[in-house]
Amino acid sequence: MLDIHRIFESLPHRYPFLLVDRITEISEERVVGYKNVTINEPFFQGHFPSEPIMPGVLILEAMGQVGGVLISQRPELKGYVFYLTSVEKARFRRPVVPGDQLVT
Repeated sequence: MLDIHRIFESLPHRYPFLLVDRITEISEERVVGYKNVTINEPFFQGHFPSEPIMPGVLILEAMGQVGGVLISQRPELKGYVFYLTSVEKARFRRPVVPGDQLVT
């Protein structure tokens, strides 16, 4: 399990763009991360004020950041920078709203 301090060591992202609060499971091939989504998230101010939902692109970004934590644990990849360059056929099963816990 990784707390926010270990996540800071693993990723260059910081508030307001850090979209991972904790990692509960990590192995060589699998990682599970959480983002506690609160009404105070800056993106809710404009998406949408009367019915706030987390933008899908930020859900994908959260997934990418959790993947980045996994990659950062591999010593042979130390010093490399990785980017998510495309996503095909992404489907969102339901909206992510304030109070939800996003599991990636």
